[in-house]
Amino acid sequence: MKITFKDCLARKRIFVFEEAKHLVDLEIKDAEDDLQSARQEFTNSGFKWATIKGYYAMFHSARALLYSKGYRERGHYCLYLAMKELFVKDGVLSDNLAEALQQSMILREDADYKRNFSEKNAVVVIERADKFLKDSKVILKID
Repeated sequence: MKITFKDCLARKRIFVFEEAKHLVDLEIKDAEDDLQSARQEFTNSGFKWATIKGYYAMFHSARALLYSKGYRERGHYCLYLAMKELFVKDGVLSDNLAEALQQSMILREDADYKRNFSEKNAVVVIERADKFLKDSKVILKID
């Protein structure tokens, strides 16, 4: 059975969160910090952590977008579905970036849980994270 955004709402994996809009800037700051940390890990040949931290830069960028709509997530996959439903569907976020979030989540899980990581994958995740953060800031009108 394929999980949908509506399933996430029904199961309270995505829910209304009154404080969300006040936390957008903090999530962007976390995304910036994680991206900087990913780049530093990469420079030191820490490809596992570069992959993980790069993904989390994307995660916090996506979370900032979700917060801007007044929602919070419980689960990474539901966050991805929320991006598709709330931003891609309206043409605000590219489908390629939403898919990059999902693909980077898989690379993060592989690096973290299966010890399967590489320099190539770290580069891919960091590049995606940079683009996702930049686009999120444009959407959120943050300099």
